[in-house]
Amino acid sequence: MSTSFHCTLITPEARLLDEEVTYVNLPMWDGQMGFMPGRGAIVGKLGMGELRLTFFKGGKRSYYVEEGFVQMVEDKMTVLATRAMRTETLSESEAQAELNEALARKDATGDDMDRVNRDRERARAKLTLARQFKASGGAI
Repeated sequence: MSTSFHCTLITPEARLLDEEVTYVNLPMWDGQMGFMPGRGAIVGKLGMGELRLTFFKGGKRSYYVEEGFVQMVEDKMTVLATRAMRTETLSESEAQAELNEALARKDATGDDMDRVNRDRERARAKLTLARQFKASGGAI
């Protein structure tokens, strides 16, 4: 049995990751899901939140990811995300400002309200990750 698998993280703008990993934990639409070598094939809908990776050669990394899909086939995982950024690049003050702006929009209805709720969810997720990263002293 293999001790690692290949993980690729792709956004519309760039390929952000192309590495051998031993563990991946990512947000699915219905909750967190962990992946280890030997995992059966799966295609799933990606949610919004933290993607955590443990690398085969050592070390860890965390990304904020937003919507898309994940596919695991044999020893290859592909994560297609609408947006993704390394957790350490998230700014607590920018995320708080984004949340304040989204919370200030109270007169939305219908589809606009759905968009406002997604903006609030996105800002809260970024703020949480920025605070966790800061509190950990940069450790993942």
